[in-house]
Amino acid sequence: MNIASGNDGVLRSTKGRGRLFDSIIETIGDTPCVRINRLAPKGVTIYAKCEFFNPAGSVKDRLAVNIIEAAERAGTLKPGQTVVEATSGNTGIGLAMVCAAKGYPLVVTMADSFSIERRQMMRFLGAQVVLTPRSQKAVGMYMKAKELADANGWFLARQFETEANADIHESTTAQEIIGDFAGSRLDYFVTGYGTGGTVSGVGRVLKKHWPEAKIILSEPENAQLVGSGQPQERMADHGPAKGHPAWEPHPIQGWTPDFIPHVLQEAIDGGYYDELIPIAGAEGIRWARELAAQEGILTGVSGGSTFGVAMEVAKKAKDGSVILCMLPDTGERYLSTPLFEPFAADMSEAELAISHSTPGYHMP
Repeated sequence: MNIASGNDGVLRSTKGRGRLFDSIIETIGDTPCVRINRLAPKGVTIYAKCEFFNPAGSVKDRLAVNIIEAAERAGTLKPGQTVVEATSGNTGIGLAMVCAAKGYPLVVTMADSFSIERRQMMRFLGAQVVLTPRSQKAVGMYMKAKELADANGWFLARQFETEANADIHESTTAQEIIGDFAGSRLDYFVTGYGTGGTVSGVGRVLKKHWPEAKIILSEPENAQLVGSGQPQERMADHGPAKGHPAWEPHPIQGWTPDFIPHVLQEAIDGGYYDELIPIAGAEGIRWARELAAQEGILTGVSGGSTFGVAMEVAKKAKDGSVILCMLPDTGERYLSTPLFEPFAADMSEAELAISHSTPGYHMP
């Protein structure tokens, strides 16, 4: 897509992508890396990889399509078979999109603590959503999905264990980063983890292609599972045997379930990340709001958290350093959460004052 800058008096224009798409799932990937202009400190360049450009609005579109297509290739997913998965929302939304496009019924299990609009979006895309009590945490929704798969012969997507998760980030996300930064420098790559697919898949590639680049991993300050150093108890199929003792409830939806996923374990064991920097949920919320108001970038609490960590990295980075951080999803997924709490539907006092500053067409 060729777009004039718009700052030189030239009208912006587009020429199309130069191709036609046979399905919505073909549009997954190739998300842009966007420079941060107003918030980045002087002397350091920060880019954000905006995963909300994926068709269903999050990075999890990538693993959703690869889980389904890997199973199709292996013959473990039969035509018309029901797919079932436990999710905090983004993977479920991605799977709902892919299953709708390919004709598979989908049942999602999700703790009732996650935002209402996530379950609405999945149902809108044709999925059925089975809620589990928040007191049972992520392990509860995980076990419910497994129970339903065993009882009904459904295909369990297993996002937390499947090789298809990190593989798609190795073959797409990492390759996009290499292509976008070709001929340039990249000093830091910053990401959080939900399943761990991003850091494991990207880490495989960046450690070889840019050995001098530092990979920074983050997790919630009050739920430092990796930072605790305590191992995760697992079942024979690599699923969690129980919740991790270091987990506590946190507001960074999509990050850090109450267990260390098997997919993430590859990055831990392989030493794919160079530093682990936790962040408080309140800081993630603050930075998500700042990205929206100061950069026009609409991302969720997970994106705000990753960006907040990138800002911390920038404080100690050498002049000229280039930092890339992942923004996993769109802010519209958080309308019913504390992220949007200050932004009421009714007019504020300042807005009412503007309305009443001229004589007509205003609310009483």
